[in-house]
Amino acid sequence: MSKPLLLVLGDQLSHDLALLCDAPSNAVVALCEVDSEGRYVPHHPQKIAMILAAMRHFADELRQRGFTVHYSRLDDDDNAQTLIAEAERLAKRYGCDAIHVVRPGEWRLWQSMQARRDAALPWQLHEDTRFFTTPDDFAHWAEGRKTLRMEHFYRQQRRRSGLLMEGDQPAGGKWNFDHDNRQPLAADAKPPEPPRHRHDATTREVLALVADHFADHFGHLDGFNWPVTRRQALADLHHFLTHALPDFGRFQDAISDAEPWLFHSRLAPPLNLGLLSPQEVCQRAEQEYLAGRAPLNAVEGFIRQILGWREYVRGLYWTRMPTYKTHNHLGAQRGLPSSYWSGDTDLRCLKRAIEMTRDNAYAHHIQRLMVTGNFALLCGVAPEALCDWYLAVYADACEWVELPNTLGMVLHADGGLMGSKPYCASGKYIDRMSDHCRQCRYDPKQITGTHACPLNSLYWHFLEQHTEQLASNPRMALIYGSLRRMDDAKRNAIRQQAEAFLARLDGEESYGGGTQRQAHRSGYHQETA
Repeated sequence: MSKPLLLVLGDQLSHDLALLCDAPSNAVVALCEVDSEGRYVPHHPQKIAMILAAMRHFADELRQRGFTVHYSRLDDDDNAQTLIAEAERLAKRYGCDAIHVVRPGEWRLWQSMQARRDAALPWQLHEDTRFFTTPDDFAHWAEGRKTLRMEHFYRQQRRRSGLLMEGDQPAGGKWNFDHDNRQPLAADAKPPEPPRHRHDATTREVLALVADHFADHFGHLDGFNWPVTRRQALADLHHFLTHALPDFGRFQDAISDAEPWLFHSRLAPPLNLGLLSPQEVCQRAEQEYLAGRAPLNAVEGFIRQILGWREYVRGLYWTRMPTYKTHNHLGAQRGLPSSYWSGDTDLRCLKRAIEMTRDNAYAHHIQRLMVTGNFALLCGVAPEALCDWYLAVYADACEWVELPNTLGMVLHADGGLMGSKPYCASGKYIDRMSDHCRQCRYDPKQITGTHACPLNSLYWHFLEQHTEQLASNPRMALIYGSLRRMDDAKRNAIRQQAEAFLARLDGEESYGGGTQRQAHRSGYHQETA
């Protein structure tokens, strides 16, 4: 009788995982902490602790349900410390004749597992059924399309799922309420504090392990408050729906100098781990609208992030890899500034985004897109360098979701496959959407001069540098018209201002893609099994 080893990865902590639902009685379930999985990026200690604590709690739950479970700990003496080798070691130890695993969250793991399908101890790969769509579904949708716009995909998803639909029409008569979701934070707005999660003995043990093994990584463990069980994840979901969702929509693009969470959900990490399902989260949000407890613009905007963006970037990743990762449409080559690790910068918006990332393993999507991302775009940071950083520092960064968002949306390095134009902005945008500028030494209204916000000259310099790639874009016609109308003296002054800033930036210690990988060999990857 066949005896399989069922390998459950660190982002597959769901009791309805296909492997577990159909598991034969003699199966051995393996969860493996292996150090080598992430040595090419220095993952945030909170991210590592969240994953390991969630894995250990999940293993205990499986044992309580009657499964035979082997759990490989990071500090076990016999741990092979690589995922493939450790799984094969365990399969031989338990007399298993095959290793079964669900599609991982990273192409390199998928590729390594595929290569072992015909080995003496074969690997059998299964599709992940916990999403709204599969990669094959996305490929079928994308077939024959000239452009792969998320909005078109999202409308199909709404029709397929029935979420926020009134018959065959969208609730409220519109598919998208983004126009209502672009307000800066109101003076009287009171963002709720997230619930505090108790650290049991398992979580405390993991925190001590991570503090010992990964002390040299960027980020603090102090204040660790991520959900590591389904019960804690459900508490976060309830808190968001009750206290934050009603105001999420209108303030979702706002940036605060003091408030890291605002009205955002913090649900991406437990969703990615498998502690929550995207279906239940969207359905619960829809119920808040139907019950009259949250406005449509807030609920639609939130559901679009999960049903739309999350599914879209996953489909894009799996149907475009591995070549997608090599794209660099704008030819960006600059290494990542050292301030992204140190927070040592006098741009207040950038400094606070990095400090919040250091303290929480979190920054909300506008901080990532329009602050750390926009700065990197305007400075010409190499895609590999920025992608590595995002993968390392955020608790919700799995490569399938991080890479398309960073390379495609943030850096426009895919040549417009994801977005029809770059998300570039001057200091005026930061001033409009945040309270950073009033506490910054730079003036967002000045383009040149000692006190001018660097984002302003960098913005115009970026447009000038990439005229050939971008000027013919209809969505950028207006801004390129303004650039053409500038007199030569003003353009020269802006150019000199930007180039002087970039020269100072190049004087900093910085990490390019390859250098960063070599400089942080003790990292740990999100896809720890």
